[in-house]
Amino acid sequence: MRHDLPRLSVRPDDPAFFDNPYPAYDEMRALGPAFVWDEYGLVCFAHYEAVNALLRDRRLGREATHVMSREEAGLKPIPAHLKPFYDFEANSLLEREPPVHTRLRALVNRAFVSRQIERLRPRVEALAHELIDGFESVLAEGGEIDLLPAFAEKIPVIVIAELLGVPVDMSDQLLDWSHRMVAMYQFNRTRATEEAAVRATLEFSAFMRGYADRRRGDPRDDLITRLIEAEEQGERLTTDELVTTAILLLNAGHEATVHGIGNAVKALIETGSDVGAAMATPEAALAAADELLRYDAPLHLFTRFVLEDVDGYGVDLKRGQTVGLLLGAANRDPARYADPGRLDFVRGGPGHVAFGAGIHFCVGAPLARLEMAVALKVLFARLAGLGLAEAPRYADRYHFHGLARLPVRRDRRSDQP
Repeated sequence: MRHDLPRLSVRPDDPAFFDNPYPAYDEMRALGPAFVWDEYGLVCFAHYEAVNALLRDRRLGREATHVMSREEAGLKPIPAHLKPFYDFEANSLLEREPPVHTRLRALVNRAFVSRQIERLRPRVEALAHELIDGFESVLAEGGEIDLLPAFAEKIPVIVIAELLGVPVDMSDQLLDWSHRMVAMYQFNRTRATEEAAVRATLEFSAFMRGYADRRRGDPRDDLITRLIEAEEQGERLTTDELVTTAILLLNAGHEATVHGIGNAVKALIETGSDVGAAMATPEAALAAADELLRYDAPLHLFTRFVLEDVDGYGVDLKRGQTVGLLLGAANRDPARYADPGRLDFVRGGPGHVAFGAGIHFCVGAPLARLEMAVALKVLFARLAGLGLAEAPRYADRYHFHGLARLPVRRDRRSDQP
């Protein structure tokens, strides 16, 4: 096992990196089984085999303090101004390990299994058409539309709001709260970013707590009602867990999908892909969504605590250590995918790790795949000749990987016979 790992310095907030991280990922994989990323101070893994295996290895986890002290886990004291955010996070299934994780996940899992999500297909399709109806005339007249706010953002936030039972007319507010909260995970967060995240956490939690209180006397056929019923059964769900779970589903239920749709539109236009052929059937469209997620994943880094000493991955990992698992690099590993820098719907992207793996595999993955498959098929079927109005640029928010804007226009000659 290696102890003296190679080191690499790459600033995640360097535009040359976050705009196109894949050359750097090639360099990372060339360093060997693992390396130290100086800017994070973490041992990181960039090869598919190791990332996939470590995501599933129960000797690593998202939580450490259930088996060791904060000091042993190398965790610094939580600053007073961030306490409300981390008190909220303490009830998140994303951040917990069994048995708490098992209990929380069981409450929401049934709503996101594939057969339940498939029932949403007509709604997602209708919503995609409604949104395109709202801006198609602008494109027909030679204008430009930023597809991120006009299309990619609206589909996932409206669908998850409807699924949960949250008022859809609050979509813009939900997006604002969500964006401010998830900014806590960016590499280059500032004190202002932290304070904005805390305010959003308190505001969002207060809204959700009040909304749940009102809904106790007005049950509906939605996930909020089912979470309330679980809470009232006792011991299965506390009010704090209910609030955190609902907010987590709203945040996670659209953040990755927005970037997934945006990145996919960019890739499909740039590569000149025949979307109709690639998505000819519902099954083919879902497989195409997987290849698009592999090709340009919306999330590029997960961290894990080492819960007990681990070897077998080319490096000794010690209890209390934190490691970085590079999903974007793993998805472009040529040892797993032939010619990984090419969008290939024949080879596809089976087994990609854009949604993670193991017990923390994204609970909303079936919904995200369906939304991408349906929305992209409708978009390109309705808007022949869709093109980029300018070179898209990615936003400075690594480890998320999504576009800052996605301006598009149509070639009006595409409407001519």
